[in-house]
Amino acid sequence: MSSDTDLVSLCQKGQQAAFTELVERYEKKVYNLAYRMLGDGEDARDLAQEAFLKAYHALPDFRGDSTFSTWLYRITTNLCLDVLRRRKNNIAFSLDEPLQTEKGALARQLPAEGEGPEGIVERREFQKLMQQLISTLPPEQRLVLVMREFQDLTYEEIAAALQCSLGTVKSRLSRARNALKEKLLASGEPFGSHLRLKQGKGGSRV
Repeated sequence: MSSDTDLVSLCQKGQQAAFTELVERYEKKVYNLAYRMLGDGEDARDLAQEAFLKAYHALPDFRGDSTFSTWLYRITTNLCLDVLRRRKNNIAFSLDEPLQTEKGALARQLPAEGEGPEGIVERREFQKLMQQLISTLPPEQRLVLVMREFQDLTYEEIAAALQCSLGTVKSRLSRARNALKEKLLASGEPFGSHLRLKQGKGGSRV
């Protein structure tokens, strides 16, 4: 399999088949990022197409200061932020929707060991509430949260894509998580057992 660097070099030499391979390699990731930010499949497809179109036209000037994937994520995130600003934050995305990965769609569910019908109902209500709460976050915080929790990007990758410091990434992510906790507590709903943060390499999980 050709590396991204090799494919970029071939693209810059006019071989469009190489760019097609790059699109096939990253289309699911770009679409998933756009979908998690915009909450609408059609809008996400349109934005993904726009992201690849911008990348194609800008590729002759790509000098490899970052990886191709980081550069592509930067284009995608900037487009997402532009859309969110136009929408004035009136967005929502579903935590029940399957997460698109290179190996196919995976259902995103919270831990539910031995849960019965009541547990299933409670978990679904919690997911619905979390969807509403996440949609209230400022775009910059929401973007970092989505990239970390849904895209599984490292702090370093997020910082490179957003062209900000590691400290800024960690600060935004921390504020986003704290805001979710506070909003959840303020809701008065007894869902505390479902909000599990697991500390690990590169950050925690919601």
